[in-house]
Amino acid sequence: MIPIRSIFLLVFSLTLVACSQENKHKPVMETRTEIPADPTSKVVKTDDEWKKTLSPEQYRILRESGTERANGQVYQEFKHQGEGTYHCAGCNALLFSSKEKFDSGCGWPSFYDPAKAENVILKKDISMGMSRTEVICAKCGGHLGHVFEGEGYKNPTDQRYCINGGGLIYVPAKKVTTAPTEVESTPPK
Repeated sequence: MIPIRSIFLLVFSLTLVACSQENKHKPVMETRTEIPADPTSKVVKTDDEWKKTLSPEQYRILRESGTERANGQVYQEFKHQGEGTYHCAGCNALLFSSKEKFDSGCGWPSFYDPAKAENVILKKDISMGMSRTEVICAKCGGHLGHVFEGEGYKNPTDQRYCINGGGLIYVPAKKVTTAPTEVESTPPK
């Protein structure tokens, strides 16, 4: 039989290793000033191609179904972002917008509905001894997070799309201002 102390030390060591790996990736939510083009078809790449185009943290989240730390830097960024849209970091597909964003207090970016439902696939996930609904990008198959229903949130759907911000690209809304136009005057006849 393995002594309790040995089990405790092993769990503690694994926790330290996991934390040091997470900090190495420096998770951030990518921000762009221009709205990326939504893919018109499925985006298929080899594992090596994904590794070349994604940051290590984006790859871990989107291709390995990773989860970023709750209440981390990405979530702090998300809480302070204003109007805009959220796209898949793997393929640029439009996924969510600030119109569906809400503060669920869970420590991850939350939305009550996708901005473009056809870009999101929901799949039963029975990993980690739980039954959940995984949220996947329909265009590239990237893991985004999970959706939960019936938690009592006062939003139009009573759903919480709990999304890894590191797998998203944020595009702030442009403030459109119209400059006064010059009116041509024609002399009366």
